[in-house]
Amino acid sequence: MRRVCIPRFLILLLAVFWAGWISPARADEPQTLTEAIRAQAKGRVKRFYAERGFRPLWASAGKIGPEADALLGYLKAADLDGLKPSAYKVEDLGAEIADARAGDPRSVARAELNLSNAFTRYVGDLRDKSRVPMTYLDAQLKPKKPKADMVLRAAALSGSFGNYVSSMGWMSPHYVRLRVLLARAEALGSADDTLRRLRLNLDRARILPGPWTHHIVVDAASGRLWYYQAGKQQGMMRVVVGKPTAPTPMLAGMLQYAILNPYWNVPVDLAQTLIAPKVLKGESLKAQGIEALSDWGARPTRLDPTVINWPAVASGAQELRLRQLPGGANSMGRVKFMFPNDLGIYLHDTPDRALFAKDNRHFSNGCIRLEDADALGKWLLGKPLRTASKTPEQPVPLSVPVPVYLTYFTATATKAGVGFLDDVYGRDQ
Repeated sequence: MRRVCIPRFLILLLAVFWAGWISPARADEPQTLTEAIRAQAKGRVKRFYAERGFRPLWASAGKIGPEADALLGYLKAADLDGLKPSAYKVEDLGAEIADARAGDPRSVARAELNLSNAFTRYVGDLRDKSRVPMTYLDAQLKPKKPKADMVLRAAALSGSFGNYVSSMGWMSPHYVRLRVLLARAEALGSADDTLRRLRLNLDRARILPGPWTHHIVVDAASGRLWYYQAGKQQGMMRVVVGKPTAPTPMLAGMLQYAILNPYWNVPVDLAQTLIAPKVLKGESLKAQGIEALSDWGARPTRLDPTVINWPAVASGAQELRLRQLPGGANSMGRVKFMFPNDLGIYLHDTPDRALFAKDNRHFSNGCIRLEDADALGKWLLGKPLRTASKTPEQPVPLSVPVPVYLTYFTATATKAGVGFLDDVYGRDQ
């Protein structure tokens, strides 16, 4: 038989392997923190950690950071959110955090992973418990319980994990504000009805995205609008919203395009009660910058005002489509921002500036009149609002649709603690 010669170095290498000298660390051998996280991670949380080479999120320099204490505080007060603190095993988590601060990598990894598990469950539960009667015009805006790895990824990419946790950055600033008010009211021993209204307001805020999402919020109770992007409030302005007989609805939709030099289609009731009486008193349609049209279709014909039965229009016996032409007096101003809906609700400019100085700004027929349409337009379009001509109804698509939420917050902070704005739409009842 022919003898096979095996090199000496190969024999030594095989011996090392058989002896287990290059096998993974045994359970009783020291581990680095990343090794300990790798060994203990499971499920979707493991997917997140694998993406980052099993580097910790809650620990820095091998120690659990103050973000853990902030989360523990939220969990202990989860009843403010309509959740049960016991569901998050708060006492066990607190004990694990305390053990981890001794510095053993396995203990730190255990606390790290359980913090992430509690965090993702808490964020998911916050998003999954709202019963607000909001109409969602786009299915993607309806709140969904986020996946664990997505929750952690958003936190890790926030720029400052500490600020993200301490500011509850995964929730709307409106939610954070109202949660503080509810805690204050409970500490003051406020009446049951006060607590009920605060929880109702908090539930309305629960469905709003955090400030990292590019979006707009309109509060019809206070008559204000905010817009957010990249974790910050980018702007705020006063708005005029629906009067009590024509309330601004609670809607969530996708703002898709602007219309420059818009027409104003006069509501039928205003054609009857406002325009027709002026014509009967001798003020022509032309003087009012208005034209009469044959129907509400896309291609109507113009009507001769002299052949219209104005007494019938004024009495309500005859309906008439009237359209105000673009110009300085147009009720839409220079621009309107559209998110398609069957209620004819949109955001628009206005020439009537006096109403913005009023504390109560419930005067429209449901649409939202903007204090600074130019600023909002520049933010939405990335450039100033300009038209190349006086052509009516010039559409300008947004490069990316922007979610807009029309909501209703009556709760507010006062020197005494907590108060409420007038419930003009009766929605707190």
